[in-house]
Order: sequence, then C-alpha cells, then structure tokens
Amino acid sequence: MSDPNTQPPVDPSSGGSVPPVPPAGGSGQTPPPPAQTPPPGAYPPPPAGGYAPPPAGGYAPPPAGGYPPPPGAPYASAPGSNQLSPSDEKLWATLIHVGGAVFVFTSIAAWLPSLIGYLVLKDRGPFIRSHTQAALNFQLTMIIALIVGWITTLIFIGWIIVPAVAIVTVVFSIIAAIKANRGELYTYPLSIPFIKN
Repeated sequence: MSDPNTQPPVDPSSGGSVPPVPPAGGSGQTPPPPAQTPPPGAYPPPPAGGYAPPPAGGYAPPPAGGYPPPPGAPYASAPGSNQLSPSDEKLWATLIHVGGAVFVFTSIAAWLPSLIGYLVLKDRGPFIRSHTQAALNFQLTMIIALIVGWITTLIFIGWIIVPAVAIVTVVFSIIAAIKANRGELYTYPLSIPFIKN
C-alpha cells in the first residue's frame, strides 16, 4: 500500500514543476507562511518580547464605590429619574392605542394593552399617563358594551351591538393612535371615566 501523502513524480518536460524537496531536518513539513500584517481595525500583534509583567504588588484596587459610567453612556439617567423622553412617550402611547385596535377581535383581551401600559408606564410622564388612562377607560367601557351585546344576542339587538362596538373600538383607537403620534392629548368619546387622576 502506498502513502497517501506522497506526491507523484512530475515530468519537467511536460510543463510541470518538480515537487519541493523536504527540509534537511527530515520532518517532511513545509515551512510556515511568512507573518502577515493584521487587517485594519484589528489588534496589533504583541511586542517581540511579549508584554511586561504586572507591577510588583499587583494593580491598585478599584476606587470606593466602583468606577463611574463612561461619558455618554446610553442608559445613564439622573438619580431617581425614570421619566420617558417625549419621543418615547409618544411611541408607547401610540402602541397602546394600536394594541386596543388589534386585540378588539379577541373581544375580551382588548383592554390588556391599555391595562399593562397604565400599570407599567403611568409614572413615567404626564403625556403617557393621560393616554394610558384614556385608553383604559375607553376599553373598559367597550368591554361593558360587548357584554351587553353578547347578552342581548338572544334577541336581535345583540347582533347589531357586537359588530358596532368592534367598529367603534377600531376607529377611535386608530384616531387616538394618530393623535398620540402627533404629540396631542386625546379623550375618547363614549368613554366612562373609571380611572381618574
């Protein structure tokens, strides 16, 4: 059986080249490629003698209280401040109103986005508090109207109330989302104020 690593002989007269002769050490391995420079932006290679050992006694301990955050840290805020920026308030208010319009087709879950938004975001700014409160009051009113509609489906009027409530919920939620996105306050019509300031 022949060695699979041996190269077949090549005839130089046919345009081929002669295989390289292994180094004198007899290992049969080719030398490593020359050192390459690192690509732009990469760490440079270590110095020729390596890095210096740590100073005698080690490095100094961190300052009391830890290191301060780097300047311009994206999540740094003033101590005790958990207010949303105006653009974030507009975004969350818009999403809460849209959530009411999307979940209206599940009939009983349409109030969940406004309830969760109210509980989580009510203390994060006056704009978001106003919008989550208005959305929650409206969704609770629409839930009552849906319950009345489902009860009255035994008589004909319920088959009119249920789709009307769904349409009213979608239309007014979209109007509220547009107003919130513009940074304007909005009060839903036909809304019972269950939650007040």
